[in-house]
Amino acid sequence: MSEYDNSEAKFKLMQAFGEWDDSFDDEQPSCKDVMSGEVKSPPALKGGYATFGVFQLVGHGKQTNERCGTFRKFVGCSRAELHSKVVFDKDGGLVDCRGKGYFKPVFHSCDKPSCPVCYERGWAVREAKSIEFRLEQASKKFGLVEHIIVSFPKKYWYSDKADIGLKLRKLCYKALKSRGVIGGVLIFHGFRYNNWYEAMRKNERVGWYWSPHFHVLGFILGGYGKCRGCYKRTGKPCRKGCGGFVDRNFRQNEVDGIYVKVKGKRKSVFGTAWYQLHHSSYRVDTKRHHVVYWFGVCSYRELKISKELRKEWDDLHKTKCPICGSDLVRHEYCGRKVDVIALFRKRRGTRESIKGFFDKASDWREIVKNYSGK
Repeated sequence: MSEYDNSEAKFKLMQAFGEWDDSFDDEQPSCKDVMSGEVKSPPALKGGYATFGVFQLVGHGKQTNERCGTFRKFVGCSRAELHSKVVFDKDGGLVDCRGKGYFKPVFHSCDKPSCPVCYERGWAVREAKSIEFRLEQASKKFGLVEHIIVSFPKKYWYSDKADIGLKLRKLCYKALKSRGVIGGVLIFHGFRYNNWYEAMRKNERVGWYWSPHFHVLGFILGGYGKCRGCYKRTGKPCRKGCGGFVDRNFRQNEVDGIYVKVKGKRKSVFGTAWYQLHHSSYRVDTKRHHVVYWFGVCSYRELKISKELRKEWDDLHKTKCPICGSDLVRHEYCGRKVDVIALFRKRRGTRESIKGFFDKASDWREIVKNYSGK
């Protein structure tokens, strides 16, 4: 196999994505970190509102109703007989749990991408969990999940504003299929953010700008390990016809002009999905517009999963008591320390820290199912 010069294709890819390597990776937080408020919003979201035609950033619509983000109930574990131990807290300190229980608040969420209160820890978390579950089942047959970015030349950016999402999605499907991506999930991003460095490099203003692209979590035919470990990736030309993804990608780029890049190996599928959903885009002119699209071997037609399997997965991944591992059940406070309740009366903002806490188990009462409140 002879070598060929792909420097022009590499230059185009660098213009779209920066340097062609995997040294930079996106955030991949855990569900626990997201729900506890440990993960901050991407810095780009401080840039504020972004819209183009019928598309806008998630979390920048109107609040659905006055209940969004307000306190709903407490859940916890008051089985003090199982808590006769000393545990480490998140800061590395020791906590004596003898006679204490674990409790945490639950808040109302409308689970809509447009709601500025609920999109971060409501809608995005729910969708990320669904993506993690479905890809976990598919990976048993198709291998490792890869994070792929698909970006389009500017000639496709400003076609019919009403149907541009559908047209770009069809182009994306075609580009992925030609490069050997057999299935996965698409997350639409209508905007990119110019930080100060990018703005200086491109001679543009700082802030959001219209640049439609897709983030894909999916499976590559034959995997990406051949290219990820290839010594030819470090500045030298690839071998023509080697059959690897990078080779196919460069050759297809010369045909369709679409830029496709595979990011680093995933540490957390949930974390990747949540981070990309966090600054995705949706249509404001339809009542039930999808941000997430399944295709190929992961589509609903091809990948059938039973409700029983999903229920088993949910039971396995739901939050447990960090002391004894028991399921968290609904509780109400019956003690005299007023500040315990006041700690959680404030509304949940997009960056408010929500933490579970330890307190005397005798100050709490478990509420049975179908509790009337009397």
